[in-house]
Amino acid sequence: MMSTSLELLEEELRSLSREHALGTTFPPNCFTAMQAKFVEYESRRSLSVTFPVLEESLNPLRTMQGGFIVAAFDNVFGPLSYLAARIPCVTLNLNTQFIRPIECGDQLTVRVTVVSRNAQVLQMTGEAFNSRNKLIATSSATATVARTTPRTGL
Repeated sequence: MMSTSLELLEEELRSLSREHALGTTFPPNCFTAMQAKFVEYESRRSLSVTFPVLEESLNPLRTMQGGFIVAAFDNVFGPLSYLAARIPCVTLNLNTQFIRPIECGDQLTVRVTVVSRNAQVLQMTGEAFNSRNKLIATSSATATVARTTPRTGL
């Protein structure tokens, strides 16, 4: 099932790239830098991505810094909003609640779901887990359909 869902993800991303040739980079550099990997996808509904907890993401207590956890959520909310709306979106807000720390060498899995969508706005929620399936953080985001491209303003 997972390979089928990832094949569907690749197919939908290729289709969107052809439709919206905006000169964008996908996946973006921030996704690649965090060594993110797609895990599971339900068309226009949910997306799961894993992130290794890397040395460069640690705070002084040697756990993943909260900002990197938020970046992980953003790196899943972003692609899912694009896939769900079928057009580039921008995040209006992103709220995160931290539950427990995650240590270097562990793996953070972020699962995000579209809760509500209309022609202009998407509401999404997400949860992040460690490799033992313990809840690390929860998050919610609101995104809006981008009517202009960031580079050109058109």
